[in-house]
Amino acid sequence: MTAVPRSEKPAGRFRRMLDRLSSSQEELESEELREDAETAGCIKIGDCHDRQIVTVTGTLRTVTLRPRAGVPALEAELFDGSAALDVVWLGRRSIVGIEPGRKLIASGRISMSRGRRVLFNPKYELRPLGRE
Repeated sequence: MTAVPRSEKPAGRFRRMLDRLSSSQEELESEELREDAETAGCIKIGDCHDRQIVTVTGTLRTVTLRPRAGVPALEAELFDGSAALDVVWLGRRSIVGIEPGRKLIASGRISMSRGRRVLFNPKYELRPLGRE
């Protein structure tokens, strides 16, 4: 007999309610972000590999200005519930709409830098604020 993970078992209304009550706010938000990525047709950040061309979506956790090789670079951490990815716009000090808490879709080629996934100068689309 093989054990089926709880997430793959069919869940009744009572089980789903208990799971939501016993989950932390962070777990609930991560699950919502994973579902958003799936419905948008994007790949999960946790499934991305080095040198792969991807389209990912998530929420910006942090946005910082960090020079790279003497050139201004706007860096943001994109989180989709499965993993985080650094999005870097070289030569930019700021971009209107790029702020913590904002949802976006980004496309480009993944690279690895210091053990983290990085997306340099991606094509991006800001998602609407709030639920629409």
